[in-house]
Parts: sequence; C-alpha cells; structure tokens
Amino acid sequence: MCVAQVRPNVSVCMATYNGVRFLRPQMASILSELEPGDEVIVVDDCSSDDTVAMLESFGDPRIRIQPNAANVGPQATFDRSIGLAANDIIIIADQDDVWIPGRVAAMVRTLQETGAALVSSNSEYIDADGAAVTFPMPPLRAEDSRRYLLNIVRVFTGRAAYYGCSMAFSRSLRRLVLPIPRYVESHDLWIATAANLTRANAHLEMRTLQRRIHGGNVSVIQRGLRRKVWARAKFGLALLHLAMRIVSTPSRDGR
Repeated sequence: MCVAQVRPNVSVCMATYNGVRFLRPQMASILSELEPGDEVIVVDDCSSDDTVAMLESFGDPRIRIQPNAANVGPQATFDRSIGLAANDIIIIADQDDVWIPGRVAAMVRTLQETGAALVSSNSEYIDADGAAVTFPMPPLRAEDSRRYLLNIVRVFTGRAAYYGCSMAFSRSLRRLVLPIPRYVESHDLWIATAANLTRANAHLEMRTLQRRIHGGNVSVIQRGLRRKVWARAKFGLALLHLAMRIVSTPSRDGR
C-alpha cells in the first residue's frame, strides 16, 4: 500500500519596505499555499507607510512580523528574515509578486526528488497594473540543473535567471550562505552560486509566480557599463568568499 509523503513545513521569508501598494494580494496568494505548520517571517525595514498594520490585519498566526530597529536595506533585511526561519524548507518571497497555485508543492517535490539543496523556478512577468509583460532573460531549463560551472559562468555574465523570489532551499544550504556579506548586492545570486559550487542545484521549468516588474527592479537591467563592471568584480570576490567557506567548514556542503 502506498503511503502519501508528508510535506515538510516551510518558512516563507520576506523583506518589506513601504509595500502597501502590492503586498495584500501577494500575502493572500502565499497564505493560500500554506499549511498550519508553516510560517511567514516578515522583516520590515522601517516602513513609513501602513505595511505593518496591513500585515497585522490578516490576523493569521502564521505571519510573524519582525521590525528592524533601523533601515538597513534589502540584503541585510533578507539575511535576518532567512536567519529567523524555523522550518526545514525556506522559500523567499518579494513583497510585490503573486504566487501561482501549486507553487509550494512543486518546489518541495523538486527538492525531494532531486536531492538538491536549492530549487529555482521560472516566472511569469507582470507590470505594476498586473498586465503581462516580456522580460529579456532566457528561462531556466531543467537539463541545465547540473551544469554547475556553466551556471556560475551565466551568473557572472548576467544571463542566469536566478531570482530570490523564485527560490526554495534547505536549512543545510542556509548554513553556508548566512551571513550574507555586506558587499554582496544580490542575495539571490549569492545563494544560487553557493548551490552550484556545492553541486546541489535544481531548475524547475514550471512558472510558479507572477513577478512584478516596475520601478527599481527594471533599472537593474538598464544600468550602465561602470556599474556592470563593478558588479562583476564583486561577484568574483563573492565566489572566492564562498569557496573559502566551503573549504574551511567541510560540514557546509549544501546538502
């Protein structure tokens, strides 16, 4: 007789800052995917709008709101949120996207079936009004999951669709990626690089969320040459930093 596998509890980790405009539909889409033992850890980075009050209005005990004492920026805020996760699987969420039904089940299943420490999915893209838009980045392919060196090269050249909002990973990978160095400008690429370095990476071709493209996150793909060169230099430093962590702490193998 087949016995259904019990899904491990998940921790959704979110950083918020003045998120009232888009946060309510995102939180509703997240909660619809969760079970009683799951949690949503929201670290608010000193919002000046009604972000915290709006989150409290859900009245859901699974939402844990942790305000920062001072504004520290998105990377440090995500670092804190991930560090507070209590469950075995961590899913990163942005404040302005919308999850597609079946997202959690698909990502957890991929982690279980592949034995990977990180799974990254594809996304649909919408604008501020929710209308579909195109985005100039090729999607992740499952067949590239274990092309670890190639994936790292793609990260370096800015052609890898690794976004934190489309990731889920194990607590074991957290031991490697935290703390995130302050010079790292992209926590998602830091995490993806760690998973590929430790040969613990998986790609899920399914589109699991509607990623909202607007304002600041559009500017990332429009930045000038000087910023791009500086970003590549910091990536090289991050790669060395991760390699030193792996070598100096053998138990941090990402599995």
